[in-house]
Amino acid sequence: MATQDLKPSFSNLQLELLKLYANGVSDEQLTEIKWLLGKYFAEKATSGMDSFIKEKGLDPQDIIEKSNEHHRRANRS
Repeated sequence: MATQDLKPSFSNLQLELLKLYANGVSDEQLTEIKWLLGKYFAEKATSGMDSFIKEKGLDPQDIIEKSNEHHRRANRS
């Protein structure tokens, strides 16, 4: 097996974070970075949901009703 086959495959985000962490960051900076990443992905999720709601023509009551539905099936092991 070639050496290159043993290298892990990192995403572009992982590579950028590895570059950042190679310089070292304080615990406070790490906490801030985690918060920023969480905020970024939360905003993306919200934007995606807003687009879905608009595309499907849903209203707030539709969302409430869907969130209260039970979709789990009994475990039939």
